[in-house]
Amino acid sequence: MIVDTHVHLDNDKFIDDLDEVLNRAREGGVERFIIPGADPVSLKRAMSIAKSNSDVYFAVGVHPYDIDSFNEDDFKDFLEDEKCVAVGECGLDYFRLEGSEEEKEAEKAKQKEIFIAQIELAKKYKKPLIVHIRDASRDSKEILLKHNAGEVGGVLHCYNADEELLSLAKEGFYFGIGGVLTFSNAKKLINVLPKIPLDKLLIETDAPYLTPTPHRGKRNEPLYTQFILKKIAELLEISEQKVEEISTKNAFKLFHIS
Repeated sequence: MIVDTHVHLDNDKFIDDLDEVLNRAREGGVERFIIPGADPVSLKRAMSIAKSNSDVYFAVGVHPYDIDSFNEDDFKDFLEDEKCVAVGECGLDYFRLEGSEEEKEAEKAKQKEIFIAQIELAKKYKKPLIVHIRDASRDSKEILLKHNAGEVGGVLHCYNADEELLSLAKEGFYFGIGGVLTFSNAKKLINVLPKIPLDKLLIETDAPYLTPTPHRGKRNEPLYTQFILKKIAELLEISEQKVEEISTKNAFKLFHIS
């Protein structure tokens, strides 16, 4: 069994053939799917998909690029739903900061404020976090530690291979590995992969984004977890079955699913 711990099934790119996408994945051994919350606009669709499929779960959150749409009051009913298993994806992303230095600092401050609010929400509802970090490792780690995010733990989605974040494993954080691992320019992630504790390893696609080799340039889908799994097994020199067992056990433990 494989668990795709981060797949945007609510994305418009899956509207026309979602059932086919899910069935292909199931036939390929993917038996659980978690839809992260990134944009509140698609949250109702995410919950509807989860309600219609016993093997699909969803999360509630706001991506750093969509912080202006964050409203805690809008999330309450979703957070109390039995199929909601996490808060996020939330976090910090400094990659696309624009404007003057003053404007960039203001944007960073706003991102931090909304990130902290979602950490507190996760603790309040006792849900793990799905954390997005890009070009912001130090600030993200500092916030997670300062605000006791270890109370609920979580996953560093699309782990950015920054070794500074590895110590978060001791705080109950897992590391989501996706299609980037199969890219020819993924040397940093390839080198750091063996340093991730096996009991903190998760598999994710981030579909429809970050399609793994050999399908780069096409829409990603959860079936392609098989290429990520194979690459992990190859690099760690363990069997694919072992990777399946470990990553599935980890996903079940973190998200409290079965």
